[in-house]
Amino acid sequence: MGEADAGGPMDRRLAPIVRALPAAPGVYRFREASGAVLYIGRAAHLRERVASYWSDLGDRRHLLRMVAAVRGIEAVACASRHEAAWLERNLLEEALPPWNKTPGGQETPVSIALDPRPAAPGLRVLHERDAVAAGVHVFGPYLGGLQVRRAVNGLERILPLALTGSRLSGTERALAAERGVAERDRDTLAAALTAVLRREPAAMAAARHELERLREAAAAAAAFELAARIHAELQAVDWIASPQRVVTGGGDADVHGWAGGVLVSFGIRDGRLRTWRQRPISHAGAASHVGATPPEWRDFARGNAELAAALVAAQRPSVARRATPP
Repeated sequence: MGEADAGGPMDRRLAPIVRALPAAPGVYRFREASGAVLYIGRAAHLRERVASYWSDLGDRRHLLRMVAAVRGIEAVACASRHEAAWLERNLLEEALPPWNKTPGGQETPVSIALDPRPAAPGLRVLHERDAVAAGVHVFGPYLGGLQVRRAVNGLERILPLALTGSRLSGTERALAAERGVAERDRDTLAAALTAVLRREPAAMAAARHELERLREAAAAAAAFELAARIHAELQAVDWIASPQRVVTGGGDADVHGWAGGVLVSFGIRDGRLRTWRQRPISHAGAASHVGATPPEWRDFARGNAELAAALVAAQRPSVARRATPP
């Protein structure tokens, strides 16, 4: 590895913080000596991703000056890569640190429309401004147009609702006959797709099993390009089915968790978790905040408060121990 590819020597106070990060998806932020946020990023594996800034920047060499200025690291652990992508987007839409260049990140928010109407049934990818006809069911939003299109292709591969329409072309009728579906199957297929898009466990397991079966059959027949395509579709179905709690669909709430002398606070506005703050505070001082947290958010808040306290303890163990009540 060349000197130009490395992020430089890590400040000795940061190394234990990096080691304390979990092997989980999440969002991280770097602070400079003044406490100002330099950068917000997301990771499929927090510890590996953050450590990479001091080992191999690769095509991120433009971040060398930023890395040299990092004096603090904070993180939020998420239940999925998709959830981490949403959280990063929400935070960057709210405030753009100097080393982030794109408000909201790179992925485009889209939804999936399930159209059960006889003339043209099927799944379609919707963008934010697309009109929705009466009778069409919308699921999402999701991040990543390419991932969502792959998921739609995979679901249509195993549940071909589009082939049950009343106005099929000759080629489509032949394909429907080959797949063994007809107009009479429309409601059944629409219901099965609805269950998958609602993340019902049994439906998700059945969809994954069928895509895995098709992938293995393609590989056994040496149709490796098809097998790779189905594998990508399977990963995309996992993407849209994964937890995305930081996009709740509506409402406002303030969410707080406390551990080890650290209060972590999240602000949910218009159905999106948009702000993230943390500060030292006593257990007694945090009690009213934690008590007002909605029950459905308490595990998320408490888990991330425990992570925040662990990162503080990694850098200043004596301070963290003094802040913890007996």
